[in-house]
Amino acid sequence: MSRNLRFVLIIVGACALAACNSTNPPPGIANPSPPAAAVEIVTKSGIAMEYVPGGTFNMGSDHGNADEAPVHRVSVSSFLMDKTPVTHEMFVKAQLPDPSNFQDNPRGPVERVRWRDAKQYCNERSRLDGLKPCYNEKTPEWDCDYTANGYRLPTEAEWEYAAKAGTDGPYDFGSADALRQYAWYADNSDHKTHPVGTKRPNRYGLCDMYGNVSVWCEDVYDPNYYKSSPAADPRGPASPGKDVKRVLRGGNWKASAEMCSATRRQGERTGDTDACFATDYCGLRCVRKVTADELAQLRNSKNKG
Repeated sequence: MSRNLRFVLIIVGACALAACNSTNPPPGIANPSPPAAAVEIVTKSGIAMEYVPGGTFNMGSDHGNADEAPVHRVSVSSFLMDKTPVTHEMFVKAQLPDPSNFQDNPRGPVERVRWRDAKQYCNERSRLDGLKPCYNEKTPEWDCDYTANGYRLPTEAEWEYAAKAGTDGPYDFGSADALRQYAWYADNSDHKTHPVGTKRPNRYGLCDMYGNVSVWCEDVYDPNYYKSSPAADPRGPASPGKDVKRVLRGGNWKASAEMCSATRRQGERTGDTDACFATDYCGLRCVRKVTADELAQLRNSKNKG
């Protein structure tokens, strides 16, 4: 077993996930076959993550906002993604001050997180788990080393690929009529965040992908990027160096159903130089690369299950 990762309760069926409610669809909604059995691991510091197998998908939409087009084929390498957004208790465990507006429940998602503070959390969590941090804290924009085995923010492509979970629509569960079963958003949130994992997961076992809080991605935001995006593991355009907007993905507690779509994009200034950063819908979710050795262990554990 890898020194840096503990695998526990590895295999859970698409309809039996430990940290989220049942995956059975609401009445009238078809239950699509999962793209693969959900594979859950628990990290050294006790955080649940889901294995997202690599693959190719249609990224974007020709029926949404202009920045969601054109639809283009993208291949994504395998990775691990946090089962839920980072919570207050997870953030404080990394010995970082909690900036959130809503702090009534330790299982609630951390929010009002600046982009650089999100990267600092990733580095601190990497150190807690004995992994190599991805971010170079000596560079102005904390440049990312994608070869490191530590935690980082997802790329925009990784996030959408994980959210769609093998489907090709705005929601992996089908119609927006079922969104209440999967997300806290404007129609049911009562104007606040809620403890993570209390809504149904998507078909990769990931909770709160469509609501509760939006999450930072690694990419610089460019509304025209899809016209020139690479076909394999795109990481966004080069940074302009000033007035940089980064990508936020996923719905949140104040978002409309349309804004919770898997293809919806949002550019947000990082807040790194803003003393009053007040986006109380802005959180984070970590990913990390999976080594060949760890992949083999996951597959062996799956076969034994």
